Amino acid sequence: MQTTITSKGQVTIPKHIRDAMHLAPGSTVEFAINNQGQVILQKIKKSQSGKHQKDRFDLARGKAEIKWKTDDLMSLLRDAK
Repeated sequence: MQTTITSKGQVTIPKHIRDAMHLAPGSTVEFAINNQGQVILQKIKKSQSGKHQKDRFDLARGKAEIKWKTDDLMSLLRDAK
């Protein structure tokens, strides 16, 4: 089945493929290219906790544990020489 790419690079996944892969609105999918140059579409499975599995970039992200006040942070940055 053919489909057309939109100006934003989007395509519609045909219904029979969505049904076969159990894809619903909000499902996460991953695209890959195999050695023959074919595009592979994979559904990302949820972990046992119900959250999506994290990729290496998600694992590297975090947030600071220190709650800085703007004045204190600016003072620290300005005084560091």
